[in-house]
Amino acid sequence: MNILEAVLLGAVEGFTEFLPVSSTGHLTVLERLLGYSTDDPDITAFTAIIQVGAVLATVIYLRSDFRRLITAWVRGVFRAEERKNADYRLAWAVIIGCVPIGIVGLLFKDSIETTLRSLWFVGGALIVWSGAMWFADRTGKQHRGEKDLTWRDTLIIGTVQCLALIPGVSRSGATMTAGLMRGLDRVTVTRLSFLLSVPALGAAGALQLVTEFDAITNGVGWPATIVATLVSFVVAYVAVAWLLKFVAKHNYSVFIRYRVVLGVVILGLLGFGVVSAT
Repeated sequence: MNILEAVLLGAVEGFTEFLPVSSTGHLTVLERLLGYSTDDPDITAFTAIIQVGAVLATVIYLRSDFRRLITAWVRGVFRAEERKNADYRLAWAVIIGCVPIGIVGLLFKDSIETTLRSLWFVGGALIVWSGAMWFADRTGKQHRGEKDLTWRDTLIIGTVQCLALIPGVSRSGATMTAGLMRGLDRVTVTRLSFLLSVPALGAAGALQLVTEFDAITNGVGWPATIVATLVSFVVAYVAVAWLLKFVAKHNYSVFIRYRVVLGVVILGLLGFGVVSAT
């Protein structure tokens, strides 16, 4: 992979990772248009590893939140009187919310990296999940905030997040939809989506780094992978800041319309034989 392609893919990853439009879906489409086989081990690993850049951007942007939750959790583990702290309970809620996708991701790792990377799945998931997002966006009561979050909320949201293992659903789209259906407001579910993303994406990237190191070395190459990760970091930092401000005043309709149009375009290109599915 040349550096220009790496910059392009890194920018797309960083911009779309936290928008409810499916970053993996976008990368899968772009990788196919660039002529790569999306079920090759090095391309699959590259796609997961460059997400680490977006994870680091989230950690830095929300560093005060992570510091607050980690501190409260550590204190609560060792001091019983600290367990009444709302941040301690929120920290446990976030941890519990990350468990489902970790289990499902490991159990269905092979299918996720091969079968589900088909553009037929990407196009279909973009359209189908848009319906769920539209329903949640229109009917969610949004009467609850971060202080109202419970482990039941994050367990349900984390379970729904597993659907994002299908490229096109969108991890943030899944968590936001589930959160709205639980009565949480848009800013709260967006911030929660960021918090849940760090363990999920960080673990996925680390796993691919360890297991597919040689595949990257002999395929895409580490220079391109590192460049794409750095670009992802910079772009994601800006995207996180923008999205939090956007959802404070707008609904998700612009993302829903975009998803449907993109899904139709992808299925059309596949139907007319312009691009292959894998």
